[in-house]
Amino acid sequence: MGSAMIISAVTILIIMVTTWLISLVIRNASIVDIVWGLGFAVTSWVLALTVDGDSTRQTLLALMVGIWGVRLGTYLAKRNLGHGEDWRYKAMRKKKGASFGVISLVTVFGLQGALMWIVSLPVMFGNADSSPGIGPIAVIGIMVWLVGFAFEAIGDLQLARFKRDPSNAGKVMQTGLWSLTRHPNYFGNALLWWGIGIVGAETGSGVIGFIGPVVMTFFLLKVSGVPMLERSLNKRREGYAEYAARTSVFIPRLPKKA
Repeated sequence: MGSAMIISAVTILIIMVTTWLISLVIRNASIVDIVWGLGFAVTSWVLALTVDGDSTRQTLLALMVGIWGVRLGTYLAKRNLGHGEDWRYKAMRKKKGASFGVISLVTVFGLQGALMWIVSLPVMFGNADSSPGIGPIAVIGIMVWLVGFAFEAIGDLQLARFKRDPSNAGKVMQTGLWSLTRHPNYFGNALLWWGIGIVGAETGSGVIGFIGPVVMTFFLLKVSGVPMLERSLNKRREGYAEYAARTSVFIPRLPKKA
């Protein structure tokens, strides 16, 4: 297990330092958002190719993380590239001035790299165990992952289509999955990582890896996901308060009647 942790740490360090150096050249820290999912994908495949363990479970975990990470990274690249730096990093750059470059290494790239390592714990445990890989617990994990992946991918697709229609400018997306939860993509992201955690937990010792999905869910619900976006949408979207009053913030449910 120790080797898996070290390999993951070194891989993530290389990914984040390289991304940081590129961000200095192009003066755009937003690229860290694109690299977030792709970094998980690269790390999971590096583990599968370098750590001794059950090859079936290693391939399964690499596919689960890789499919999610590549889809998310591709989606964010299409959405963000060519539109300048995200407002969050612009505000930080303005506040920190000339020191932003160095500070961002720790507060942006270093922090996300540390989170990537912690969230990847179930992948490390799943890769480092040589016990047989695909049993009933892993099947449950795959099913949970599929539901989560569907919520994230379909939610992103529905929102992208909504935004492409000029008549929807300034309006609130509240149909499809967005009628069941105000953040289907965040809910799906958290759920699929619980699925990955369940697959890793089939090894027994991999139960410790549940730290990963717990941390991912906490940050989505309490730190950088839902709270930040809710504050922004309440300011920018007319009618958002009414939508929020009848729609679940995270876990899907039928909307409340007016």
